[in-house]
Amino acid sequence: MTHRIILLAGAAALALGHATAASAQTKTLYVGMNGGNFERAYTQAVFPPFEKEHNVKIVVVPGTSSDILAKATAAKDNPQMHVMFLDDGVMARAISAGLCEKLQPSPELDEILPAARFKDDMAAGVDLGMTGLAYNKKMFDENGWAPPTSWMDLADPKFKGKVVFQSASASSFGLHAFLMFNRIQGGSEDNVEPGFEKFRDTIGKNVIEFIPNSSKISEMVQTGEAAIFPLTPTGVAGLQDKGIPVEYAQPKEGSVLLMVAECVIANNSEPELAQKLAAYLLSADAQTKALEAGNIIPSNPKATASTPKAEEKLKKFHEYMKTVVTLDWDAINAKRPEWNSRWNKTIEQ
Repeated sequence: MTHRIILLAGAAALALGHATAASAQTKTLYVGMNGGNFERAYTQAVFPPFEKEHNVKIVVVPGTSSDILAKATAAKDNPQMHVMFLDDGVMARAISAGLCEKLQPSPELDEILPAARFKDDMAAGVDLGMTGLAYNKKMFDENGWAPPTSWMDLADPKFKGKVVFQSASASSFGLHAFLMFNRIQGGSEDNVEPGFEKFRDTIGKNVIEFIPNSSKISEMVQTGEAAIFPLTPTGVAGLQDKGIPVEYAQPKEGSVLLMVAECVIANNSEPELAQKLAAYLLSADAQTKALEAGNIIPSNPKATASTPKAEEKLKKFHEYMKTVVTLDWDAINAKRPEWNSRWNKTIEQ
């Protein structure tokens, strides 16, 4: 009996030893990304298969793009994160600051849409969006107005006092709309004079309120204050889900690409594993899971939707991508503080 107990104790100790060794080999990857829906979708649906296959634990470092960039910048010489998700404009800043390493060639990288690949493959889009126009369908129907077709519809006199415009100094949506107006006036990201010169006497005359973000739009549609405003198809879908009567319209000049992109952080402690994770997150499988769990729009066209309704939305989205406009973020970031100051002083004063 004593001998049997000793044997059992020995076996238990051996098993414990194996378990400890196995857990000791489990590596941890830290991923900086937006909290909320993004964190929930990835931790619940996207990361687990990779964790299981590679015996790795993925920990999300939540925060806005600016927060994540600040953390990566502060730890540049001794990176604490391995992969980070940033909005495209912020990602351009991260790349120019030397915070990202080139994505290694992979079949997954080759599958994603060309517009989702950053120059020299320093980053790649994992969630695609675009800023176009949205409108109050109830108000349009009541007035017999046709749906908008152009960014210049924001300047139509019939919308006087009914345009809601996000601040270009605080919001990507507002900046996108301003830069498209600027392009239509003959400008470019290197030359915003036409936009600043003409905005106040055209679109500006119609604006009821400049808002710092889009959170007030639902209220302003329901109170009948807002007729038309810049927004994304995803933003419109979110409002529709709450029963708010809005529709998305793709401007004939094109919508503006709005991506959340990933990059592998330069000089991180697990470069090989981080590259594998980055490739996996571009795969049709991972992006199908992200779409299903969090309505995160895939950059990989092979990703599929789980219902006919979702598939129809995805198909429409890919149609929008055919005319999407990609901005020059290096030019924008070089001048952004100057533009912000000028916008606040001359447009929103």
